Amino acid sequence: MNDKELFTNTKDYIGKTVTLEGWIKNHRKQKEFGFISFSDGTFFTQIQIVYEKDLDNFEDIQKYRVGSAIKVEGEVVESPKEGQAFEIKAKKVELLGDCPEDYPIQPKPHSREFLREQAYLRPRTNLFQAVFRVRSKAAAAIHEYFQDRDYVYLHAPLITAADCEGAGEMFQVTTLDLNRVAKSGEVDYSKDFFGRPASLTVSGQLQGETFALAFKKIYTFGPTFRAENSNTKTHANEFWMIEPEISFCDLDMDMDIMEDMLKYVVKYVLDHCKEELEFLNNFVEKGLIEKLEKLVSSKAVRITHHDAIKYLKESGKKFEFEPEYGEDLAREHEKYLTEEKFNAPVFVYDWPKDIKAFYMRLNDDNETVAAVDLLVPGSGELMGGSQREERLDVLNKRMDDLHMSKDELWWYLKLREYGGCKHAGFGMGFERLIMYLTGIENIRDVIPYPRTPGNCEF
Repeated sequence: MNDKELFTNTKDYIGKTVTLEGWIKNHRKQKEFGFISFSDGTFFTQIQIVYEKDLDNFEDIQKYRVGSAIKVEGEVVESPKEGQAFEIKAKKVELLGDCPEDYPIQPKPHSREFLREQAYLRPRTNLFQAVFRVRSKAAAAIHEYFQDRDYVYLHAPLITAADCEGAGEMFQVTTLDLNRVAKSGEVDYSKDFFGRPASLTVSGQLQGETFALAFKKIYTFGPTFRAENSNTKTHANEFWMIEPEISFCDLDMDMDIMEDMLKYVVKYVLDHCKEELEFLNNFVEKGLIEKLEKLVSSKAVRITHHDAIKYLKESGKKFEFEPEYGEDLAREHEKYLTEEKFNAPVFVYDWPKDIKAFYMRLNDDNETVAAVDLLVPGSGELMGGSQREERLDVLNKRMDDLHMSKDELWWYLKLREYGGCKHAGFGMGFERLIMYLTGIENIRDVIPYPRTPGNCEF
């Protein structure tokens, strides 16, 4: 028996005796009886255990502290308390694992900064019970969406010699003695584990393209790494990415899939995390549920990057960063477009080629590429994609213009020779999605053990 079974089938258990194992969340003691707030972790809402003085070990139970693991045998009875469907009238309460008085997670408010220092215990708090259950359901929704539509799930390599983004912000993987390297001043990669420089991946996209040209539709969903020395609320050095790749797909079709997938995942979480979202709506972001429901029922607007800048310039608003043609959008620009100009999600497509990656398909104007970002109200950029450059001659020239070495990506270029076709895909940072779904503002609070500059604890 577990908490979830009781909450989802309460009527079936009224009057019956059940046995539960879990943890004490709160303990209120009276002279003749006591109340234990109990949870076994299978459901967000806690169960109230009522025990009375007629129990043989009543005095021992009164000493059980918050955090202790217990086994409860008792009758499920209708609760006189408003808003509580049932409670357990204990027949037996057994201590399975004691907890000392200095247990850090007491039934009182704790700052998120403090809880990061206690990251191994923070899943026991209401906030992180909600966040990580939402994370779990969102992951299930992503797999369900793609599996139901015949995508093949690709486990892209985590160790790679290919820098997908060309930014060089990659963690090196080596078995060389770094002390010896430091003394000699030279690196002989022929003696390294792989016989060549290797790094942790920043994206599974390039490998994903090879599988898409065999299976038509694939997706990756796994950890990626970025050696970026950034301490903002939205950056981490280890994070998860969802990256679908679809053959015979152009940019318009890509946008269709991006919007459809996002709405599916948000609707799934709304349907499967009602208690968690209600908690987050009350204590983290007022209006969270309304924001998510509005996204599901909305229709995304599609505008070019040129028109986005034009709208910003004509808005009459004073921005901290002046919008300019040929340049990226700032958070304040995204906010204006999604929350004031259109009051809806916004696709911004056909971006200037000079600020986008080498693999994006060059448009006929020779100035822009078939790239797209999806901006959503309340968050800004949530995902980005592009139609990939399938023309070998154009791809070669693009890499030459960017002074990129082709030696490590020979196979990526060869792919264009062997039955190449138009194809497209996109990427979404999973943590960024969880921040949007929960209202949590700091990426460190939506990933179990955040890896950020100077922080690799737990």
